[in-house]
Amino acid sequence: MKPGMVPPPLGEESQIVVLPPGWQSYLSPQGRRYYVNTTTNETTWERPSSSPGIPASPGPHRSSLPPTVNGYHVAGTPAHPPETAHMSVRKSTGDSQNLGSSSPSKKQSKENTITINCVTFPHPDTMLEQQLLKPTEWSYCDYFWADKKDPQGNGTVAGFELLLQKQLKGKQMQKEMSEFIRERIKIEEEYAKNLAKLSQNSLAAQEEGSLGEAWAQVKKSLADEAEVHLKFSAKLHSEVEKPLMNFRENFKKDMKKCDHHIADLRKQLVSRYAAVEKARKALTERQRDLEMKTQQLEIKLSNKTEEDIKKARRKSTQAGDDLMRCVDLYNQAQSKWFEEMVTTTLELERLEVERVEMIRQHLCQYTQLRHETDMFNQSTVEPVDQLLRKVDPAKDRELWVREHKTGNIRPVDMEI
Repeated sequence: MKPGMVPPPLGEESQIVVLPPGWQSYLSPQGRRYYVNTTTNETTWERPSSSPGIPASPGPHRSSLPPTVNGYHVAGTPAHPPETAHMSVRKSTGDSQNLGSSSPSKKQSKENTITINCVTFPHPDTMLEQQLLKPTEWSYCDYFWADKKDPQGNGTVAGFELLLQKQLKGKQMQKEMSEFIRERIKIEEEYAKNLAKLSQNSLAAQEEGSLGEAWAQVKKSLADEAEVHLKFSAKLHSEVEKPLMNFRENFKKDMKKCDHHIADLRKQLVSRYAAVEKARKALTERQRDLEMKTQQLEIKLSNKTEEDIKKARRKSTQAGDDLMRCVDLYNQAQSKWFEEMVTTTLELERLEVERVEMIRQHLCQYTQLRHETDMFNQSTVEPVDQLLRKVDPAKDRELWVREHKTGNIRPVDMEI
């Protein structure tokens, strides 16, 4: 029994209708009945007649249904259990998997699927509801299957390429953030250098008394503050700038590997689709030839023998088998591309979350260091505040007078 063939339940049609010798009845994976000639491998949707003459043969002149081969739509694929949960989601849209050929099956296929850039999607008019792979979140793996028109030209950009561009942009943003922190470090270092230099300035060094002490502390606080900013800049370098710069150093190389891998699978899909279209065209030609020879024999316009008809039928069946094989190979390629897309997009999603979380943590570290710097700066200013609160002009004057007095006898007017 061929793949996908399902024998009818016992006692159904086999007890009601007697088929001609060599014919058997089966159910397709979609529950539709078809008939197979076990001698010639001929297949048809219509029940073969037991009357003498040429056995029923597949073809547009026999039925309004699309041509079939071994019980399948020629534009469809043999049904088989999905290998993964992802596959069951992808293959939940019906029999057909292709659109766009010039074969008689195009009209029927269009009702179920549409092929865009060699990727097959359910047709919008008949699409069944698809469950998202990650329905509780906006995941990369659910929203980048189709291609997008390139705003820079007339071509298209694959959805996966957009994800790669986002990742590379994120890497560039991370690098620029690191450069920004480096500039902040330079400012801190220059600021600390200028503070230390200013603390050594001799201006107003001769101020005396409690105000002089406060002034000296003002200058000393600059040196202390300079030390705080130097430590702040050193921690910025080791705890913020360097981790941002070194995070995922091989990121660009890894992205290229992903890009090449997915691109190769997509190219294989394009090649397999071209083979399907070629096989579909060949089947149409074989069916047309079989139909023509059959009609010529029926109206006796030619000396073609039944042997010629059988030969044409065998070629038609072989062309159908070739088409089924090409469709199966195409679906295998699309399945592989599908699985790798899901796996890789989820990995890109994980990397993006990792990147954002890492940057967030190090920016939090930056703000924490900044708060600590302010706190230490406050400690350098506190002694100045204390001394300024003790400044007492009266006391300063008393102390100065006691030290520098030259006598307390006042002069008087001279008498005559």
